[in-house]
Amino acid sequence: MAASVAVTAIVLVTVWVSDLSFQRAILLAPVLVIGLAAVAGMAVFWGKVGWESLSKSRHPRLVVAASVACLALLVVLTLLGVKLPHE
Repeated sequence: MAASVAVTAIVLVTVWVSDLSFQRAILLAPVLVIGLAAVAGMAVFWGKVGWESLSKSRHPRLVVAASVACLALLVVLTLLGVKLPHE
């Protein structure tokens, strides 16, 4: 029952976010579920790797500050519309 509700929610969110029709999203439901599971698994894996790395670093506050600064720079450049050159 819970799995059915979860798959229905995934399909409805996909239809809402993208331009897919409801019927096409239903046909793609297995792919959507596997893709979401893969993304969740990678997030858990890299989150654990990041947490372990942060806890073993000598200066964790500096690492967090540098990460936040890089993310803030990326957001500011995106909001300003800066386009990086492509080769």
